[in-house]
Amino acid sequence: MSATINILFASMTMGVFLATQAASAQDAVEEMNNLPNPYKRIYPWAQMPAGLSWGQVIGVEPGPDGNLYVLHRCFEGSCVDRDEPPILVFEPSGEFVRGWGEGLFIRPHGFHIDPEGNVWATDDRAHVVFKFSAHGELLMTLGRHGVSGDGPNVFDQPTDVLVAPNGNLFVTNGHGMGANRVINLAGDGTFIKAWGSTGTGEGEFDIPHALAMDSQGRLFVGDRNNARIQIFDQNGEYIDQWTQFGRPSGLFITPDDTLYVADNQSFGVLNPGVKKGIRVGSAQNGALRYLIEDLEATSLEEAGAEGVGVDVEGNVYGAVVRRMMLEKHERL
Repeated sequence: MSATINILFASMTMGVFLATQAASAQDAVEEMNNLPNPYKRIYPWAQMPAGLSWGQVIGVEPGPDGNLYVLHRCFEGSCVDRDEPPILVFEPSGEFVRGWGEGLFIRPHGFHIDPEGNVWATDDRAHVVFKFSAHGELLMTLGRHGVSGDGPNVFDQPTDVLVAPNGNLFVTNGHGMGANRVINLAGDGTFIKAWGSTGTGEGEFDIPHALAMDSQGRLFVGDRNNARIQIFDQNGEYIDQWTQFGRPSGLFITPDDTLYVADNQSFGVLNPGVKKGIRVGSAQNGALRYLIEDLEATSLEEAGAEGVGVDVEGNVYGAVVRRMMLEKHERL
């Protein structure tokens, strides 16, 4: 009799536990979805020059010159044998300034403007990282074009690049069957260290897709397939992980430690019920503030901004791959 009672008690306890877990998960989804949006969407934004149209827009960041720099994938997602410049520059008004990069890229992916105004871009099909001046002069190429690997001088599907305040570089690797790791390099490309492997544990990754750094010098890695942001120090030591920002495809942190996260893969089976869009919160403690809900926030397909950038006035820009456009979100 006592054994039967114990079994019944255990079953009831497990039922309560599962119900509590389900309720907690639903509360988390509601918190991620039911956030205010103090922005007005303007789309498409920017005045494209005659004869040039958007490809898949993948990256957007402001430069220290006040201009907005944009990375797109030319026509139909590939720059192979195309004559469009994949890197475009616009004034704050949206007027086109210049473009470059023709003939260099296969599939542009990661994008970063360093404090000196240099423009960095990765190519996850050519396995290289480019460094340009703000006017388009190619200053350096890291990696070996068309060669992937896990050695210190080659990349495997590099997804993003970031320059730390001391000039060191961080490059995330692994888009699909890639190496799933972070590589740390000196400013001249000299290998320092690498960390990470494929998995779900602390310091493991499944498509590390984006990078950002806060005012404390902590490195934020958008671990997209694990639906989390992992936080490390610059030596690769694990600090924390956050799941409240959805599936992070793009990251941007402003000087006041506001964190912007582009999530273009949630809602479907990959992250059920979580709306797609750009979530805004604190890089200090992870608190959520706003959700710039995407036009296709509840689509089962991948949609919305994959890259995100913020100008000095607080306007948010979304680089939209699926709809091939650049969206501007003006703060109300």
